[in-house]
This record gives sequence, C-alpha cells and structure tokens, in this order.
Amino acid sequence: MSRTHADPSTRMGYLAWQMVHVMGTRLEKALRSLDLTAAQHNALQHVGWTPGVSAAEIARRTGFTPQSMGAAVNALVDRGLLARHDHPSNRRTVQLTITDGGAKLADMAREVVERLDGEALAALTPAERAVVHSLLLRVLAELNPDALPPLGLRGAGSGAA
Repeated sequence: MSRTHADPSTRMGYLAWQMVHVMGTRLEKALRSLDLTAAQHNALQHVGWTPGVSAAEIARRTGFTPQSMGAAVNALVDRGLLARHDHPSNRRTVQLTITDGGAKLADMAREVVERLDGEALAALTPAERAVVHSLLLRVLAELNPDALPPLGLRGAGSGAA
C-alpha cells in the first residue's frame, strides 16, 4: 500500500498557521520595544475601539485565554494604561477604559503593526495587497466576526494583531 503525502503548501490551514506564527513572532519582538506583549497590545486596541468592554470579552474576540488576557489587563492597569470601572447593572462584570497614556501607547503600537504589515506584504503590488486584505477580512468575518473592530473603524488603521 503506497502513501502519498500532500504538499502542505496546498492547504489553506497550513499556510494560515505558518503566517500566524511568523507574524506573531515578529509582532512580539517588535512590541518589546514598547514594553508590550501581543495580549496587552490587543487589550489596548479593543478597549480603544469599545470602551467599557470586559477582559473576558477581549479574550473571546482575540483568541487569548481568559487567564492570559486577565494577566495582560492587570499589567496595563498597574501601568496606568487602562482603568477598571464597575458595570452599572452587573456586579460581576468590570468594564475597561483606556487612559490618555494608554491611547498614546496604542497609537505607537499601531504604527509598529503597520510597519510589520508593510514588511510582510512588500512582495505584493498595492492591488495584490488590497485583494489579500479583502479576502482575509471576509474569512475572518465569517469565522470570528467579534475579532473585528466596529464597521466604522475598519480600514482606519485599526492595528490589531
């Protein structure tokens, strides 16, 4: 009985997994200059998009575990970049808001992400970049729409990783 092995580069999941790991490694390294982890970066971006969001909701949106997102949020609160507020109608939920310092750091992190995106897509023409972006957006909207910022913020350099 012969076994044939399919070329992994023919599988979308394999390519996506490779991209996630390459881009994630580059992002973590680049964010170190801002003293941020990828989880902290995502927390800052999501709180900036939707003030009052909870750490648990950010974890659901981003695919981080609730524990790692909780640790990321705690670190950002300790640094004065995020603030916690009691939810007006649910004692078990804590809402997060971004501070002025957090907003400035989120903007700096967005610039880092934009640079990394540019480097990753340098081999593509502007038209090809637009196609890749459009297709990734459609796939993500189907698989995890909560990972995307509100429609009004999309395309405005949202910068989440």
